[in-house]
Amino acid sequence: MKKMILSAAFLAFAGLTTVKASDVKAPMIAIQQDSTTKVPVKLEELPDAVKTTLQSDKYKEFTPSAAYLVTAANKSEWYLVELAKEGQTASLKIGKDGVVVE
Repeated sequence: MKKMILSAAFLAFAGLTTVKASDVKAPMIAIQQDSTTKVPVKLEELPDAVKTTLQSDKYKEFTPSAAYLVTAANKSEWYLVELAKEGQTASLKIGKDGVVVE
């Protein structure tokens, strides 16, 4: 008899927890789409100011491998240049005026 009462109590408890678990609602997640565009640019077509920055003492040991013109949602533009040096890679944001953007 004790086993029957304990079994009934266990089943009732399991039933209650199942009902409560089904009442949980998934949280709403808002995803904001990024309206940034990234257009490939040939290295030889980079503006002279950007080329000058890449040839400066600070970056002359790096070899540019790819470049992109990035336009943000607020219409600001810069060049994203991928650099390589001795197996290491890095990306550099450079404004059209040749100033490095941090």
